[in-house]
Amino acid sequence: MRAIEITQPGKPEVLQLCERPRPVLKAGEILIRVHAAGINRPDVLQRMGHYPVPPGASDLPGLEVAGEIVDGDLGDSGFKRGDMVCALVQGGGYAEYCAAPLEQCLPLPEGLSPLEAATLPETYFTVWSNVFDRARLAAGESLLVQGGSSGIGVTAIQLATALGHRVFATAGSADKCRAVEALGAERGINYRNEDFAAVVKELTNNKGVDVILDMVAGDYVAREVDCLADDGRLVIIALLGGAKANLDMGQVLRRRLTLTGSTLRPRPVAFKAAIARQLREQVWPLFGQGKLKPVIHRIFPLEQAAEAHTLMESSTHVGKIVLQVV
Repeated sequence: MRAIEITQPGKPEVLQLCERPRPVLKAGEILIRVHAAGINRPDVLQRMGHYPVPPGASDLPGLEVAGEIVDGDLGDSGFKRGDMVCALVQGGGYAEYCAAPLEQCLPLPEGLSPLEAATLPETYFTVWSNVFDRARLAAGESLLVQGGSSGIGVTAIQLATALGHRVFATAGSADKCRAVEALGAERGINYRNEDFAAVVKELTNNKGVDVILDMVAGDYVAREVDCLADDGRLVIIALLGGAKANLDMGQVLRRRLTLTGSTLRPRPVAFKAAIARQLREQVWPLFGQGKLKPVIHRIFPLEQAAEAHTLMESSTHVGKIVLQVV
């Protein structure tokens, strides 16, 4: 099969087209003939040598795919060979064939193409797990999304809005702020020339937001604590702004705040399978109802993975970048 491998840690050009054997399936896995693969920030970190591959996972990049089931023990899953699915995987997505745990596979939502469905697993698993499971965003509560124009941000805004929550989002330009507002955010906050904490407090009559989804960390954390409501929850899923922060722990104590975080890739199949079931039951129907839609910024052919990573690193995109394999 054709695949994209990381020849050595480095810049996008270290991504090279190669030929690899098709994956050998392990117990509980199926083989997918990949039609499309989503590109995510962890792929970039892996390429740079900053995101180690979990033991036993493919060294090829790519954490989400959509395509046709061609092999594997399907048991009583309801799937059959030839069905189109999308899947969350630990690696190996940038290839013509990819092994995926059966329990991490989902049918394509009603009306979506494989190109569109390939943009869903990584962001929807991540947002559901962190915003709704870990941070427990509840009815009547509000959400601030940092990096609202990213794949994760677009998903968080749409999903929280579809479920009836008040949403605010930060973005790095006036155009991106308009884009996140078009997706459902009540207010796009330009972090380059606005203080997001001050804006949030003004818009909430000084109450603050109940949950913050943060991909930045670093010096954002202190300001996020300042604009959380009492009993608020901050959930950190990336460290783009650095791993260290200075905090007023008095606020955490007095106002019963929760600071938490998680990474999805190393979690066991059983954990991800539970998320998949929740998504299938509670989220996938929202696509058919028109309440959710994939947002694709650009599609590249598989052999142009390096160019796709260059675009990802430019942060000029809104939504997802996709590799078309078939």
